[in-house]
Amino acid sequence: MSEVGTIRCIGLNYKQHAAEVKMSLPSVPTVFMKPHTSIGDPWPAPTVLPKLTQQDDCGDYESELAVVLGPRPAKNVPESQAMDYVWGYTACNDISSRTSQFAQTQWGFSKGFDTACPLGPTMVSPAMIPDPSKLRVRGIKIPLEKKASDEDTMVPLQDCRTDDLIFSVPKLISFLSQGTTLPPGTVIITGTPGGVGIARKPKVTIRAGDEFRVEISPHIGTLVNVFENEQ
Repeated sequence: MSEVGTIRCIGLNYKQHAAEVKMSLPSVPTVFMKPHTSIGDPWPAPTVLPKLTQQDDCGDYESELAVVLGPRPAKNVPESQAMDYVWGYTACNDISSRTSQFAQTQWGFSKGFDTACPLGPTMVSPAMIPDPSKLRVRGIKIPLEKKASDEDTMVPLQDCRTDDLIFSVPKLISFLSQGTTLPPGTVIITGTPGGVGIARKPKVTIRAGDEFRVEISPHIGTLVNVFENEQ
C-alpha cells in the first residue's frame, strides 16, 4: 500500500453505463477517492464484504481499467503529454455498497471499505499497450452454487471496449493533475462499463463465496476475487 500515491476514481465514464442508469453524459469527470486501506490483492487473498453490506445484500461489482502513474510526479500536465506519465496498467474491481452509496452525496465511504479496491493480477508496461482505448473489459460473476466449468456461469455481466469511455485516459490524467500533484504510484480507476448489478433486472449482488473476474484484454489478464463475509 505504501507504493500507491493516491487512488483517484472516476464515476459515470462509459456511455454504455450512463445509458443503463438513464443519466446524461457529464461535461467534466466525476471524481471520488478511495483510502489506501481499500487496496486488495487477487485471490487467494480474501475480499471482504463488510457487515453493513451484508445486512442489506447490496454488494456490487464494477470492472475497471486502472492506470498507474509514475515514475515522476505529475502536475498541470497537458493532454498531449499525459501518456508520458503512465507507468503501467492493471485491472480493478471497484466494489461498492449500494445502499450506503445512494444514501449519501459522497461515494468515498460506500466504496472505501477494506479490500474494496482489489488490483491485479499484474501491472503491464505502456509499451505493451500503446493505445488504452483499444482494450476490452469484461466482468464475470461465478456464484457460490455454480462451478467454474459450468458454461452458463461464464457469460459476462459486463462487456465493453474502452473506446466507449467518455473521458479518455489522457484527458483524465490532464484533468486530475490541474493544480494538483499526483505522486508516483497514483492509481486512476477509470470507470465501469454497463452491466453493474444494481442496474440489472432482477438485481445481481455479490455474496460470500461468489467469485468475480475482471478480464482486460489484450495483455493485462484476469483479476480474480473470491468474497467472504466480515465476521
